[in-house]
Amino acid sequence: MMINQFLDYLRYERNASPQTVQTYEESLRAFESYLAFRDNGLSLDSVDTDLIRDWMESLMDKGNSASTINKNLSALRSFYRFALKRELVKKDPAHAVTGPKKSKPLPQFLREGEMDRLLDGLEWDSSFNNVRARTILLLFYEAGLRRSELIGLDDKDIDFEAAQLKVTGKRNKQRIVPFGAELAETLKDYKAKRQEEFGETSGALFLSDKGERISGAQVYQIVRKYLSMVTSLKKRSPHVLRHTFATAMLNNGAGLETIKSLLGHESVSTTEIYTHTTFEQLKRIYKEAHPRA
Repeated sequence: MMINQFLDYLRYERNASPQTVQTYEESLRAFESYLAFRDNGLSLDSVDTDLIRDWMESLMDKGNSASTINKNLSALRSFYRFALKRELVKKDPAHAVTGPKKSKPLPQFLREGEMDRLLDGLEWDSSFNNVRARTILLLFYEAGLRRSELIGLDDKDIDFEAAQLKVTGKRNKQRIVPFGAELAETLKDYKAKRQEEFGETSGALFLSDKGERISGAQVYQIVRKYLSMVTSLKKRSPHVLRHTFATAMLNNGAGLETIKSLLGHESVSTTEIYTHTTFEQLKRIYKEAHPRA
């Protein structure tokens, strides 16, 4: 009875779509069936918080995903808010229940061999577009920049003498990122080629074909084009190269605090996801290599 009242409320007062009403009904009927299975004497107005948690656990035991369980919990919360407001129940047992956290996908990255093939194995001619593309790819890989940070770089942000970049990150926070000899020479070559193409310029480091600051879409297209040549990853964005930088640093002995500073993360907990990435790679290699794995 209460469920029907709630569904009518969704249809006629909230003007919810038939699909939404059906989704809520499926969740609520499933919970109603669970109550009947647990105890014939249980009803929607006698439910407590622990019982809802038990239902969440039973859904998890059946292999339901976190998003499916949270969808069911969301339906219950809406239902009990409605029932409490209409004085159909005396308390809201769903209010204090927290759903399972959705597991974040591990960051995707290229292996070192794939990066070597990308930067050294492809045929790069001396045209402006090719020199610019390789410089962008190497800069992402050696400095771990975000796309917006790379686009925002100006000539004045490069200190060749100190071999470091001044990077402006989120909320205009600045950090210093060192770079090596290879990137230094590549940046100098790019700037010389840019001068050939557009004459003396000052301001934006990376220019479009029209001589304006390069756009985010152009950088994305460049990265996607060249990553497609060396990897089968579904995601081939600039952020994959940022992940590749962090993973390579960790695999070669850098500490989390160092990587945190270089990436511009506010908390080391954000950086820790790369330890999971490395462990997953370790497990994969172990299973491939060990005869009894």
